[in-house]
Amino acid sequence: MKLTFNNKNRAFYNTLNAEVEKYFNQKHVKKTGNWKLFLKSVILIPSAILIYIFLLELNWSITGTILMSALLGFVMASIGFNVMHDAIHGSFSSRKWINKTFGFSLNVLGGNAFLWKQKHNVIHHTYTNIDGIDDDIAFSRLIRSCETQNWMPVHRIQHLYMLFLYSLTSLAWIFGTDFIKYFSKKVYSTPLPRMNVKEHLIFWISKLVNISVYVLIPLFLKGWLFWLLFFCSIHLVMGLTLAIVFQLAHIVEHTEFEVATDDPKVIETEWAIHQVKTTANFAPRNKVISWLVGGLNYQVEHHLFPRISHVHYPALSEIVKRTCERFKLPYHQFPTMWSAVISHYKIMKKLGRKPALAVAQ
Repeated sequence: MKLTFNNKNRAFYNTLNAEVEKYFNQKHVKKTGNWKLFLKSVILIPSAILIYIFLLELNWSITGTILMSALLGFVMASIGFNVMHDAIHGSFSSRKWINKTFGFSLNVLGGNAFLWKQKHNVIHHTYTNIDGIDDDIAFSRLIRSCETQNWMPVHRIQHLYMLFLYSLTSLAWIFGTDFIKYFSKKVYSTPLPRMNVKEHLIFWISKLVNISVYVLIPLFLKGWLFWLLFFCSIHLVMGLTLAIVFQLAHIVEHTEFEVATDDPKVIETEWAIHQVKTTANFAPRNKVISWLVGGLNYQVEHHLFPRISHVHYPALSEIVKRTCERFKLPYHQFPTMWSAVISHYKIMKKLGRKPALAVAQ
Protein backbone atom coordinates (compact mmCIF):
# COMPACT_ATOMS: atom_id res chain seq x y z
CA MET A 1 0.00 0.00 0.00
CA LYS A 2 1.59 3.24 -1.20
CA LEU A 3 0.64 6.24 0.90
CA THR A 4 2.47 9.57 1.10
CA PHE A 5 2.03 12.98 2.70
CA ASN A 6 2.04 16.31 0.90
CA ASN A 7 5.17 17.73 2.49
CA LYS A 8 5.78 20.42 -0.11
CA ASN A 9 4.60 23.08 2.33
CA ARG A 10 6.05 22.26 5.73
CA ALA A 11 5.30 25.63 7.27
CA PHE A 12 3.91 24.18 10.50
CA TYR A 13 6.75 21.78 11.23
CA ASN A 14 9.47 24.21 10.13
CA THR A 15 8.09 26.87 12.45
CA LEU A 16 7.63 24.44 15.32
CA ASN A 17 11.06 22.89 14.87
CA ALA A 18 12.69 26.32 14.86
CA GLU A 19 11.00 27.14 18.18
CA VAL A 20 12.09 23.84 19.70
CA GLU A 21 15.67 24.31 18.54
CA LYS A 22 15.61 27.79 20.04
CA TYR A 23 14.48 26.33 23.36
CA PHE A 24 17.35 23.82 23.54
CA ASN A 25 19.92 26.40 22.47
CA GLN A 26 18.76 28.84 25.12
CA LYS A 27 18.66 26.20 27.85
CA HIS A 28 22.01 24.69 26.77
CA VAL A 29 20.73 21.15 27.29
CA LYS A 30 20.90 18.01 25.17
CA LYS A 31 17.78 16.60 23.55
CA THR A 32 18.53 13.16 24.98
CA GLY A 33 17.93 11.92 28.52
CA ASN A 34 19.37 13.57 31.61
CA TRP A 35 19.86 12.58 35.26
CA LYS A 36 16.09 12.31 35.72
CA LEU A 37 15.90 9.54 33.13
CA PHE A 38 19.01 7.79 34.40
CA LEU A 39 17.59 7.87 37.94
CA LYS A 40 14.41 6.20 36.66
CA SER A 41 16.51 3.41 35.19
CA VAL A 42 18.41 2.99 38.45
CA ILE A 43 15.10 2.71 40.33
CA LEU A 44 13.01 0.61 37.94
CA ILE A 45 15.43 -2.03 36.66
CA PRO A 46 16.84 -3.09 40.08
CA SER A 47 13.29 -2.99 41.50
CA ALA A 48 12.12 -5.54 38.92
CA ILE A 49 15.13 -7.78 39.63
CA LEU A 50 14.62 -7.61 43.40
CA ILE A 51 10.88 -8.33 43.18
CA TYR A 52 11.62 -11.35 40.97
CA ILE A 53 14.22 -12.65 43.43
CA PHE A 54 11.94 -12.08 46.43
CA LEU A 55 9.12 -13.95 44.71
CA LEU A 56 11.33 -16.99 44.13
CA GLU A 57 13.26 -16.95 47.41
CA LEU A 58 10.51 -16.24 49.95
CA ASN A 59 7.35 -18.16 50.82
CA TRP A 60 4.22 -16.31 49.75
CA SER A 61 0.52 -16.85 50.27
CA ILE A 62 -1.69 -17.04 47.20
CA THR A 63 -2.75 -13.42 47.74
CA GLY A 64 0.85 -12.32 48.28
CA THR A 65 2.00 -14.11 45.14
CA ILE A 66 -0.69 -12.45 43.04
CA LEU A 67 -0.03 -8.95 44.43
CA MET A 68 3.76 -9.13 44.17
CA SER A 69 3.61 -10.63 40.68
CA ALA A 70 1.14 -7.92 39.62
CA LEU A 71 3.56 -5.32 40.98
CA LEU A 72 6.34 -6.91 38.93
CA GLY A 73 4.17 -6.73 35.82
CA PHE A 74 3.50 -3.04 36.43
CA VAL A 75 7.19 -2.27 37.01
CA MET A 76 8.06 -4.16 33.82
CA ALA A 77 5.56 -2.04 31.89
CA SER A 78 7.14 1.09 33.38
CA ILE A 79 10.58 -0.11 32.24
CA GLY A 80 9.10 -0.43 28.77
CA PHE A 81 7.66 3.09 28.89
CA ASN A 82 10.66 4.80 30.46
CA VAL A 83 13.78 2.93 29.46
CA MET A 84 13.14 0.78 26.40
CA HIS A 85 10.98 3.29 24.59
CA ASP A 86 13.48 6.16 24.75
CA ALA A 87 16.41 3.84 24.04
CA ILE A 88 14.99 2.34 20.86
CA HIS A 89 14.02 5.81 19.64
CA GLY A 90 17.64 6.83 20.19
CA SER A 91 16.71 9.48 22.75
CA PHE A 92 17.88 7.78 25.96
CA SER A 93 21.49 8.87 25.44
CA SER A 94 23.64 10.68 22.90
CA ARG A 95 25.76 7.51 22.69
CA LYS A 96 24.43 4.89 20.27
CA TRP A 97 25.85 1.93 22.17
CA ILE A 98 24.01 3.01 25.33
CA ASN A 99 20.73 3.31 23.42
CA LYS A 100 21.28 -0.11 21.88
CA THR A 101 22.16 -1.69 25.24
CA PHE A 102 19.13 -0.30 27.07
CA GLY A 103 16.94 -1.03 24.03
CA PHE A 104 17.59 -4.71 24.70
CA SER A 105 15.55 -4.29 27.89
CA LEU A 106 12.61 -5.05 25.59
CA ASN A 107 14.14 -8.46 24.82
CA VAL A 108 14.43 -9.11 28.56
CA LEU A 109 10.75 -8.23 28.94
CA GLY A 110 9.95 -10.79 26.23
CA GLY A 111 9.72 -8.74 23.04
CA ASN A 112 12.25 -8.04 20.30
CA ALA A 113 14.00 -4.71 19.72
CA PHE A 114 14.43 -5.24 15.96
CA LEU A 115 10.76 -5.99 15.35
CA TRP A 116 9.60 -3.19 17.67
CA LYS A 117 11.76 -0.64 15.87
CA GLN A 118 10.12 -1.47 12.55
CA LYS A 119 6.59 -1.75 13.95
CA HIS A 120 6.72 1.31 16.19
CA ASN A 121 9.46 3.74 15.13
CA VAL A 122 9.04 3.32 11.39
CA ILE A 123 5.44 2.27 10.71
CA HIS A 124 3.38 3.60 13.63
CA HIS A 125 5.18 6.93 13.82
CA THR A 126 4.94 7.48 10.06
CA TYR A 127 1.44 6.17 9.39
CA THR A 128 -0.32 6.92 12.67
CA ASN A 129 -4.01 5.90 12.72
CA ILE A 130 -3.96 4.86 9.08
CA ASP A 131 -6.12 1.77 8.74
CA GLY A 132 -4.39 -0.87 6.66
CA ILE A 133 -0.85 0.15 7.64
CA ASP A 134 -0.70 1.11 11.33
CA ASP A 135 -0.42 -2.16 13.22
CA ASP A 136 -1.31 -0.46 16.51
CA ILE A 137 -4.94 0.00 15.48
CA ALA A 138 -5.19 -3.55 14.18
CA PHE A 139 -5.40 -4.86 17.73
CA SER A 140 -7.67 -7.81 17.02
CA ARG A 141 -10.62 -8.65 14.79
CA LEU A 142 -12.65 -8.63 18.00
CA ILE A 143 -11.81 -4.94 18.46
CA ARG A 144 -13.05 -2.33 15.97
CA SER A 145 -10.79 0.70 16.39
CA CYS A 146 -12.01 2.95 13.57
CA GLU A 147 -14.97 3.34 11.22
CA THR A 148 -13.20 1.92 8.15
CA GLN A 149 -12.60 -1.45 9.82
CA ASN A 150 -15.08 -4.25 9.19
CA TRP A 151 -17.95 -4.46 11.64
CA MET A 152 -19.01 -7.75 13.25
CA PRO A 153 -22.00 -8.35 15.54
CA VAL A 154 -19.70 -9.07 18.49
CA HIS A 155 -18.47 -5.47 18.32
CA ARG A 156 -21.78 -4.39 19.88
CA ILE A 157 -20.35 -5.36 23.25
CA GLN A 158 -16.67 -4.59 22.64
CA HIS A 159 -16.81 -1.81 25.23
CA LEU A 160 -17.63 -4.53 27.80
CA TYR A 161 -14.89 -7.03 26.96
CA MET A 162 -12.15 -4.71 25.65
CA LEU A 163 -10.32 -4.47 29.00
CA PHE A 164 -10.05 -8.25 29.17
CA LEU A 165 -8.57 -8.36 25.66
CA TYR A 166 -6.23 -5.49 26.52
CA SER A 167 -4.95 -7.49 29.48
CA LEU A 168 -3.82 -10.20 27.05
CA THR A 169 -1.62 -7.73 25.13
CA SER A 170 1.79 -8.83 26.38
CA LEU A 171 0.92 -12.53 26.14
CA ALA A 172 -0.28 -12.13 22.56
CA TRP A 173 2.70 -9.96 21.70
CA ILE A 174 5.47 -12.11 23.21
CA PHE A 175 4.10 -15.53 22.31
CA GLY A 176 2.07 -14.70 19.21
CA THR A 177 2.47 -11.59 17.08
CA ASP A 178 6.27 -11.48 17.37
CA PHE A 179 6.42 -14.94 15.77
CA ILE A 180 3.83 -13.99 13.13
CA LYS A 181 5.95 -10.98 12.14
CA TYR A 182 9.14 -13.04 12.24
CA PHE A 183 7.90 -15.84 9.99
CA SER A 184 5.75 -13.71 7.65
CA LYS A 185 8.58 -11.16 7.38
CA LYS A 186 6.17 -8.26 7.58
CA VAL A 187 4.35 -5.99 10.01
CA TYR A 188 0.68 -6.04 9.02
CA SER A 189 0.94 -4.95 5.36
CA THR A 190 4.55 -3.67 5.40
CA PRO A 191 7.53 -5.95 4.59
CA LEU A 192 10.28 -6.11 7.20
CA PRO A 193 13.90 -5.27 6.37
CA ARG A 194 16.04 -8.36 6.06
CA MET A 195 17.27 -9.70 9.39
CA ASN A 196 20.94 -10.67 9.46
CA VAL A 197 22.28 -13.76 11.25
CA LYS A 198 22.93 -11.75 14.42
CA GLU A 199 19.31 -10.54 14.61
CA HIS A 200 18.01 -14.08 14.07
CA LEU A 201 20.18 -15.35 16.92
CA ILE A 202 19.10 -12.50 19.20
CA PHE A 203 15.44 -13.25 18.43
CA TRP A 204 15.64 -16.94 19.35
CA ILE A 205 18.01 -16.58 22.30
CA SER A 206 15.83 -13.83 23.78
CA LYS A 207 12.70 -15.93 23.48
CA LEU A 208 14.43 -18.91 25.10
CA VAL A 209 15.74 -16.74 27.94
CA ASN A 210 12.24 -15.31 28.47
CA ILE A 211 10.71 -18.78 28.69
CA SER A 212 13.45 -19.88 31.07
CA VAL A 213 13.08 -16.86 33.39
CA TYR A 214 9.29 -16.64 33.48
CA VAL A 215 8.29 -20.28 32.97
CA LEU A 216 10.95 -22.93 33.59
CA ILE A 217 12.74 -21.48 36.63
CA PRO A 218 9.54 -20.61 38.58
CA LEU A 219 8.07 -24.02 37.72
CA PHE A 220 11.20 -25.86 38.88
CA LEU A 221 11.68 -23.85 42.09
CA LYS A 222 8.10 -23.22 43.24
CA GLY A 223 5.74 -25.61 41.49
CA TRP A 224 2.93 -25.25 38.99
CA LEU A 225 0.42 -23.33 41.19
CA PHE A 226 2.94 -20.62 42.07
CA TRP A 227 4.02 -20.41 38.44
CA LEU A 228 0.44 -20.10 37.17
CA LEU A 229 -0.37 -17.27 39.61
CA PHE A 230 3.02 -15.61 38.99
CA PHE A 231 2.87 -15.82 35.18
CA CYS A 232 -0.77 -14.78 34.76
CA SER A 233 -0.54 -11.90 37.25
CA ILE A 234 2.54 -10.47 35.55
CA HIS A 235 1.07 -10.56 32.06
CA LEU A 236 -2.48 -9.49 32.87
CA VAL A 237 -1.20 -6.36 34.64
CA MET A 238 1.61 -5.62 32.18
CA GLY A 239 -0.66 -6.17 29.19
CA LEU A 240 -3.45 -4.00 30.52
CA THR A 241 -1.05 -1.22 31.49
CA LEU A 242 0.65 -1.19 28.09
CA ALA A 243 -2.61 -1.30 26.15
CA ILE A 244 -4.40 1.40 28.11
CA VAL A 245 -1.57 3.91 27.75
CA PHE A 246 -1.26 3.33 23.99
CA GLN A 247 -5.02 3.34 23.39
CA LEU A 248 -5.48 6.67 25.21
CA ALA A 249 -2.94 8.23 22.86
CA HIS A 250 -4.85 7.65 19.63
CA ILE A 251 -8.26 6.02 20.03
CA VAL A 252 -10.21 8.71 21.83
CA GLU A 253 -12.76 11.31 20.81
CA HIS A 254 -11.66 13.95 18.29
CA THR A 255 -8.56 12.11 17.00
CA GLU A 256 -8.75 11.43 13.26
CA PHE A 257 -8.18 8.35 11.12
CA GLU A 258 -7.27 7.66 7.51
CA VAL A 259 -7.48 4.50 5.45
CA ALA A 260 -5.00 3.07 2.97
CA THR A 261 -6.15 1.26 -0.16
CA ASP A 262 -4.47 -0.75 -2.89
CA ASP A 263 -4.31 2.41 -5.00
CA PRO A 264 -1.61 5.04 -4.30
CA LYS A 265 -2.90 7.76 -1.97
CA VAL A 266 -1.63 11.20 -1.00
CA ILE A 267 -2.75 12.79 2.29
CA GLU A 268 -3.06 16.48 1.51
CA THR A 269 -1.38 17.69 4.68
CA GLU A 270 2.18 17.58 5.86
CA TRP A 271 3.23 14.67 8.05
CA ALA A 272 3.46 16.81 11.21
CA ILE A 273 -0.12 18.05 10.86
CA HIS A 274 -1.29 14.46 10.47
CA GLN A 275 0.46 13.62 13.75
CA VAL A 276 -1.31 16.46 15.57
CA LYS A 277 -4.71 15.42 14.25
CA THR A 278 -4.33 11.74 15.13
CA THR A 279 -2.80 12.01 18.60
CA ALA A 280 -3.90 13.11 22.08
CA ASN A 281 -2.32 13.91 25.45
CA PHE A 282 -3.75 13.03 28.84
CA ALA A 283 -3.10 14.07 32.46
CA PRO A 284 -0.33 16.54 31.53
CA ARG A 285 -0.11 18.02 35.02
CA ASN A 286 -0.05 14.73 36.88
CA LYS A 287 3.64 14.24 37.69
CA VAL A 288 3.12 10.74 39.08
CA ILE A 289 1.49 9.51 35.88
CA SER A 290 4.10 11.31 33.76
CA TRP A 291 6.87 9.58 35.73
CA LEU A 292 5.34 6.11 35.51
CA VAL A 293 4.38 6.17 31.82
CA GLY A 294 7.62 7.71 30.61
CA GLY A 295 6.05 10.94 29.39
CA LEU A 296 3.78 9.05 27.00
CA ASN A 297 0.90 11.12 28.32
CA TYR A 298 2.56 13.85 26.19
CA GLN A 299 1.92 11.81 23.09
CA VAL A 300 1.53 14.80 20.74
CA GLU A 301 5.03 15.99 21.57
CA HIS A 302 6.38 12.46 21.30
CA HIS A 303 4.95 11.96 17.82
CA LEU A 304 6.31 15.27 16.59
CA PHE A 305 9.74 14.77 18.16
CA PRO A 306 10.30 11.03 18.76
CA ARG A 307 14.07 11.45 18.97
CA ILE A 308 13.81 13.88 21.86
CA SER A 309 13.72 12.27 25.31
CA HIS A 310 10.41 12.31 27.17
CA VAL A 311 11.97 14.23 30.08
CA HIS A 312 11.71 17.37 27.93
CA TYR A 313 8.08 16.97 26.85
CA PRO A 314 6.42 19.03 29.63
CA ALA A 315 8.48 22.06 28.58
CA LEU A 316 7.96 21.42 24.87
CA SER A 317 4.19 21.07 25.29
CA GLU A 318 3.76 24.82 25.72
CA ILE A 319 5.68 25.46 22.50
CA VAL A 320 3.65 22.86 20.59
CA LYS A 321 0.34 24.12 21.93
CA ARG A 322 1.20 27.73 21.09
CA THR A 323 2.29 26.80 17.55
CA CYS A 324 -0.87 24.73 16.98
CA GLU A 325 -2.97 27.73 17.98
CA ARG A 326 -1.00 29.93 15.59
CA PHE A 327 -1.70 27.57 12.68
CA LYS A 328 -5.31 26.95 13.80
CA LEU A 329 -4.66 23.26 14.37
CA PRO A 330 -6.26 21.09 17.08
CA TYR A 331 -4.27 20.21 20.18
CA HIS A 332 -6.06 17.22 21.67
CA GLN A 333 -5.62 16.98 25.41
CA PHE A 334 -7.53 15.45 28.32
CA PRO A 335 -6.96 17.02 31.75
CA THR A 336 -6.93 13.70 33.61
CA MET A 337 -6.26 10.06 32.80
CA TRP A 338 -9.80 9.19 33.87
CA SER A 339 -11.31 11.66 31.39
CA ALA A 340 -9.23 10.04 28.64
CA VAL A 341 -10.39 6.56 29.72
CA ILE A 342 -14.02 7.71 29.57
CA SER A 343 -13.44 9.17 26.11
CA HIS A 344 -11.89 5.91 24.92
CA TYR A 345 -14.85 3.99 26.34
CA LYS A 346 -17.29 6.26 24.51
CA ILE A 347 -15.54 5.94 21.18
CA MET A 348 -15.30 2.16 21.47
CA LYS A 349 -18.98 1.92 22.31
CA LYS A 350 -19.80 4.13 19.33
CA LEU A 351 -17.63 2.05 17.00
CA GLY A 352 -19.41 -1.07 18.21
CA ARG A 353 -22.72 0.06 16.79
CA LYS A 354 -23.80 -1.36 13.46
CA PRO A 355 -22.82 1.11 10.70
CA ALA A 356 -25.62 2.71 8.70
CA LEU A 357 -24.37 1.10 5.49
CA ALA A 358 -24.48 -2.35 7.10
CA VAL A 359 -28.03 -1.63 8.31
CA ALA A 360 -29.08 -0.65 4.80
CA GLN A 361 -27.61 -3.82 3.36
